[in-house]
Amino acid sequence: MKEDIRKIRMRQKWLELYAETGSVTKTALQCGIARSTLYRWINCEKEQGKSELSDKSKRPSRLANMKITPEIEPIILNLRETRRWGAQRIANYLLRKRIKLSAMTVWRVLKKHQVKAVVKRRKKSDYIRYSKEIPRERVQLDIMKVRNGAYQFTAIDDCTRLRTIRIYPNKKAENTIHFLGEILNTFPFPVQRIQTDWGTEFFNYDFQYEFYQIQTNQTKDSASEWQSRKVSADR
Repeated sequence: MKEDIRKIRMRQKWLELYAETGSVTKTALQCGIARSTLYRWINCEKEQGKSELSDKSKRPSRLANMKITPEIEPIILNLRETRRWGAQRIANYLLRKRIKLSAMTVWRVLKKHQVKAVVKRRKKSDYIRYSKEIPRERVQLDIMKVRNGAYQFTAIDDCTRLRTIRIYPNKKAENTIHFLGEILNTFPFPVQRIQTDWGTEFFNYDFQYEFYQIQTNQTKDSASEWQSRKVSADR
């Protein structure tokens, strides 16, 4: 209330100063306000008088509760019960019937009648298990924060579902490189490809270089083994 009175008195001083100077520009500069603001209150005084220098109400002309009639509520509840639609879909359906309501207004009606949320679960038959046909072809690597100071590093082979899990205090590059060595020591086959997200712990020079070196050594070992087998066969 005191703030409203202060604003009214301030606007009265603007108008009094304008009456003395007769210049909108000079008055605006002295009062530190925009010319458009001064023009607005000058016009307000001319139309409604000095008694109407208070702020206008920001209350919407039409409230959400005023839009809901006794005929609309049963329609919303019936759509929710029979078709199990959400608030947005019900609002879209009503709009096609020339009933303009926002999704939030529909949600308020559902909340008022304590309607439970729609829970739709996928069937097990809808799930498609992502897998590879050959072991070692792709290993998925991910990191999850368990709690403060504890990060779970997980590696899963897409074919055999073999996994390696380790806990580290952080997800810095040195821990990621160390976990890469744990993967190679745990899995009974060499890893050809690793799939990760775009985390900086994976996309840094040290980790990329380490994995490149490992792949290069694996290729050399495989070539040497193949060459020795060929020589033995020739003999």
